Amino acid sequence: MDKASSEIAAVAARMVVEDGLEWGAAKRRAVQQLGLGPRARLPGNEELEDAVREHIDIFYADTQPVELAALRRLALTWMERLQEFRPHLAGAVWYGTATRRSDVYMQLFCDDPKSAEILLIDRGVRYEPRTVPGFRGDPVEALSVQSHSAELGETIGVHLLVHDLDELRGALKPDARGRTPRGSLDAVRKLVQQEAEA
Repeated sequence: MDKASSEIAAVAARMVVEDGLEWGAAKRRAVQQLGLGPRARLPGNEELEDAVREHIDIFYADTQPVELAALRRLALTWMERLQEFRPHLAGAVWYGTATRRSDVYMQLFCDDPKSAEILLIDRGVRYEPRTVPGFRGDPVEALSVQSHSAELGETIGVHLLVHDLDELRGALKPDARGRTPRGSLDAVRKLVQQEAEA
């Protein structure tokens, strides 16, 4: 990674951790803040993840593990509520880089894409529908809810990305670092249990 790309990663990492920005937005804002031109080479997601972990280790090592555990417990609550849709936790909460500023992202794999939305309506859950890029770049429906975390004393965004059931197999292929990019309900339960025992 060249010097400019390293600087972008460091500034973007601070924005991700402290402001809860999405990675793409943080990279673009870091380029602007550093006064670099549009041709500046952006760091890859792996480079940014390393910078985020370093920023957490330096500035938030005492608070981040507690915040991450609270977010994982909140995610588990939603996964249990939505277990019929085969929920899988993704993003910073799954990978372990989340802080109290992070939102929870999970993918649902449904026989009928409208069934998750109908369940939220039936249970009186307020949500905001929108379309976002899926894990392969294709548009998917996202149902965004606001969920209060008593542990954190904050309202956390929980984003449910609705996929067709046929996409589940492809969703579990390892990422560039050989890790499982999403965690099933059982995997998240194990993580929460391990954190409770630690």
